[in-house]
This record gives sequence, structure tokens and C-alpha cells, in this order.
Amino acid sequence: MTTDSTNGAARRPRETMLIIGGGLGGLSTGCYARMNGYRTHVLEMHEIPGGSCTSWDRGDFTFDWCVSWLLGSGPGNEMYQIWLELGALQGKEMRQFDVFNVVRSHGGRTVYFYSDPDRLEAHLREISPEDGRRIKQFCDGLRTFKRALAVYPFLKPVGLMGRRERWRMMASFTPYFNTIRKSLTELMTDYSAKFQHPLLREAFNYMLYERHADFPVLPFYFQLASHACGSAGVPEGGSLGLARSIERRYLGLGGEITYNALVERILVEDDRAVGVRLSDGRELRADIVVSAADGRATVLELLEGRYLNDTYRRLYTETIDEPGMLSPGYVSVFLGLRRAFPDSDPCTTHLLDEETAAKMVGMRHPSMNVQFRSIHYPELSPEETTVIYATYFSEAAPWRELRDGPERVSRQRRGGTLHTLPVRHGKSYTQAKRQVRMTVEKFLDERYPGMRDAIAVRDVSTPLTQVRYTGVYNGAFPGWQPFMEGGETLEVEIKKNGPVLPGLSDFYMSGVWVTVGGLIRAAAAGRQVVQFICRDDGREFRAEIDESLPPPTQRIIAVGPKAPAEDATRVPGGDLTSAGTTSRSR
Repeated sequence: MTTDSTNGAARRPRETMLIIGGGLGGLSTGCYARMNGYRTHVLEMHEIPGGSCTSWDRGDFTFDWCVSWLLGSGPGNEMYQIWLELGALQGKEMRQFDVFNVVRSHGGRTVYFYSDPDRLEAHLREISPEDGRRIKQFCDGLRTFKRALAVYPFLKPVGLMGRRERWRMMASFTPYFNTIRKSLTELMTDYSAKFQHPLLREAFNYMLYERHADFPVLPFYFQLASHACGSAGVPEGGSLGLARSIERRYLGLGGEITYNALVERILVEDDRAVGVRLSDGRELRADIVVSAADGRATVLELLEGRYLNDTYRRLYTETIDEPGMLSPGYVSVFLGLRRAFPDSDPCTTHLLDEETAAKMVGMRHPSMNVQFRSIHYPELSPEETTVIYATYFSEAAPWRELRDGPERVSRQRRGGTLHTLPVRHGKSYTQAKRQVRMTVEKFLDERYPGMRDAIAVRDVSTPLTQVRYTGVYNGAFPGWQPFMEGGETLEVEIKKNGPVLPGLSDFYMSGVWVTVGGLIRAAAAGRQVVQFICRDDGREFRAEIDESLPPPTQRIIAVGPKAPAEDATRVPGGDLTSAGTTSRSR
């Protein structure tokens, strides 16, 4: 029996769990809860799993919205173990380009950000011999982070570590302490400004596809080091394929999931979460309620703002609306082309001139990341065709100013109620999307002649598209921005008290809104919230990998002016092989 913390009385063990949200955080929570014997039911308002980890079909093409690189896609770190426990990677080819990103100035000058520190150092020295000392310093830091990646903790929340465990964790970082400390205390904008060559001063800020003005050097090292270790590739089958694999693992563990189930209220009795009420009036009951849905909607709408201490009240009523506190939304332009474009690099950030940038509604920085997505996921489009995925950071506000009507409407279709169907936002909104699309098409056609004439299908999404599909506040995936006050405050609160709300029993939070970062953080949050639940119930936490599933294979695809001939060798497990592609620099 467990003990009632309010009066000390014993009560029956908790056995059943409702999980709000079928994104990666909710699915991960369900998987780990089933591994530990809880009877679980995931409620997802969309028709499919995955949340923001998604794709959709347009004609013969599948437009993949999410995974451009997946942290933990290869062995040698705790992130990889989590994906294997969730059945996310097994039986798939993990593809990784030997260049993390290409940055091209509007004058045509190009930097290839190889993740291998030796190749990167040689390439940067060719561009700017006068910056040799600073280039070596950066690449030495990358070498250090490659070694540190193996000890970076993901499996157990710091809030559940004992004193000895914390000391062991800190001791494991001792050899890397100075590099980590320096990289955490200097912004990349300041670091890059010290390069003498103007191209490097500019390009370093766009290494992670977009300009992250408030990021220190550390996340640049972490992402590049993961890539260099073969652990930041893309999974065969794409984003929705990743979500479907975790869904399959969850269902195989005996979990239940209901789609088109929109939760409108969390039911509370005597300061205990006892269930949920759905939009159709049905009420479902369970011993435990976990919300892996949007953080603000959870605390202010589903719980009506009733269980907020000063920290959460400030976070969700003030801090959340301050500039820069949330991850920005995206505008995405998809183009499905009837022909192949073999001279394309898989991923390039183009720095734009002022005239082009001015036509891109809501653009935060004058840059656009362009991916030839069919190189990432050739199985998602017909042979000898191309999918282009062009994105830029954008807030939701400029698009809200253009729209008419509600952002999401539930409608009857096919005998049921659907909650994520397209809505009409009016003429101004539609014209703005068309202006962005045509600007992107013109820009790309100038660089890839014949591209515009080859277009078969098009699609444009904005931050309001994210709001409609997932309910995420302001289209801000993945929630709180790292290294900012909101995200830092949240992490301190979670470490101190766990993923709970003060005064409310039998309720927990999961997913990206109780952490900072992307998909691996959402998956890890599911693991960690179940660890807190097991602790509260006096259970020993368990997690296992389904050894009956075939291991993933790893493949490196060469990019750049010296790419070798294609070699489609597949290697199981963690062994990496180099395989060329038809990509070349232009």
C-alpha cells in the first residue's frame, strides 16, 4: 500500500494512468509506465501519433516536417539507449552526412561545417589562415566534447540522484570542466565576432541552421560532437516513421491509445487528479494523470490555474510572453519536384540580402535553411524526384495579425469529430503565404535552373499550423528556449520538486514543457517522469530493450566538393561506413 501524504493513511496502490498527448513525450511516458506495470491510456487529439514529430502526404510526395538530425541516433551515449528502449531505431538505417551544415553567404562564399574536427580545422584554415589560432581553439574544444559525450547523463533525473551519484556525475566531467565552463559562459555571437575573416564571423552563427542569438558556444559543440560521434543522423522512414515505431513499441507493451480525443479538463477531487473530461463530454478515470500536452494549456486551462506556486505563476503568466523565452516557430515551404537535382547539397543555410528577407513574412534573421529532403529520406518520394524543405524562424504574432477567425476548430467528418483539420484564415493570410512561397521559388530557381518548372506540388506551413496540429503555445516547438530565464527557472524547479504541481496529488507533467531541448529531451522526460512515479509508489524502476528487434544500421553520406563515388554499404549496430552521394558543391 502507498501512504496518503495528507493524513498518513494507507491507500490502495496506484495502478492506472491517463496520459494527455500522444507526441513523443506522451508515447515515451506510456512505454516506460507499461514496462513498470501501470495500465496506461494515451489520449491524443490528432488522428496520428507524434505531435510535432510528423509528416504529411501531398500527392505522391511525403513532406517530412521535423527530424533534420536526431541526437542519439548512434551508440556510445545514453541518448542512444533511450531510443533503443523505445524501439525507435531498430531495423532502420541511420543516415548521417559528413557535413553537419553548409553556410552560404549571399555573395556565394561557402563554409562546410564538417563535424570531424580535423577536416573542419583544415577547411577553415583554407578559408582564413590568419584565424588559425582561433580555429584550432574551436576544433580542440570540439575534440574535447566528443570525449565528454559518453558521460553526459540522460537516463536518470538529477532530482532523483543521491549525493554520491551526483558526486560521481560531477567527477566524470572533471577532465572536460574547463572547456565546458568556457563554452557555457560565452555567447556564440561574441565568440564568432573575434574571427578576422568576415565570412567566418558571420557563418559560425548559422552552424545550427538558424541564428540562435542567445545561445552560448556549448550547444554548438554538443550538436557537432554528437554528429562527429555518429549520433546525430536521420532515421529511415522519417519523423512520422519514428513516432510510429514508438507507438508500435507502446502498443506491443500492452498500452492503449485513443485518437481524436481532445481533453478539456483535468478532473480534481480533494486536491487529487482523478481523471479527465473530453470535449465530447465523456469522463475517464485513473489513479494517475500525466500531461504531456502544452505546458501553458495544462496549468492555466486544463487545471484552470488552480495549482501554481509563485514560480509557475510567473513562468506561465508573465515570462512566457517575454521576447526570446520560447523557442521560435517556423515557416516551412515544401516543394515536390518532378525531377532530380543531383548538384544539390542536402542542407544549406543561405544568408539573404535585405530585399529577399523583407518579403519573408515574420522572418527573425535574414537567413533560410534549405534541405533537399529527398536525400535525407529517399523512400518518401518517387524515384528521380526531389523534395525541398525551406524553413526560417518566425514568431506567431505577425501571422496572427493577418488571420481571420479561430486558429483551430473541431468538425464532424467520417462519423467522428476531428480537431486538427485545416481552417481558413482569410485573404491576407493566404496572400502572405503565397508571397513567401513565390520568394522561395524565385530564390531557388536562380540557383537551381529549371527548379520552378519542375514543381509538382507545394505546401506552406506557419507557426499557426503548429498551433492547429498540436496546440503548442504560439507554435513554439520545443517549448522553453534553452539558456534563457524561463528554461533555466523551469529546470531549477523540476530538479527541486520533480515534474509535479504544488498541492495537487496524483498528477505529473512530461514532454518538452518540463525540460529544454528537442526530441531526445521529450523522450528522456517520459523515462524520467516514470522514475518519479515509481519512487512515489515504492517501486523499483525498470527499463529494457526488446532484443528480438533487429539492430539499426549506420551509414555516412559524403557531402561537398570531394565526395567519393557512391557506396551503399550498410553496417549493423555502431559501425560506420562512408557512402558517397551525388551531392557536390556549386
